Amino acid sequence: MRDSVQLLGLVMVLQGISGAIDQLAAQPFLGLFLNLFNRVVVPRVDLLADHALFANLGLAALGAVVILAAHRPEPS
Repeated sequence: MRDSVQLLGLVMVLQGISGAIDQLAAQPFLGLFLNLFNRVVVPRVDLLADHALFANLGLAALGAVVILAAHRPEPS
């Protein structure tokens, strides 16, 4: 279970970074998968559409938090 949560966090980080790159320049690599958040979610939410770069960077930061939270050792 912990590995699947870490994988989800990694996907969030990759999608956030890829979306930020796509906002600044064209993203040629795995655009359909990596820019799913940027091209599907961001345009449909008015608050995110106005601040798309920050939304993508926020997704990357949230993914890093998910990875770190899943990596935290269990109390004994």
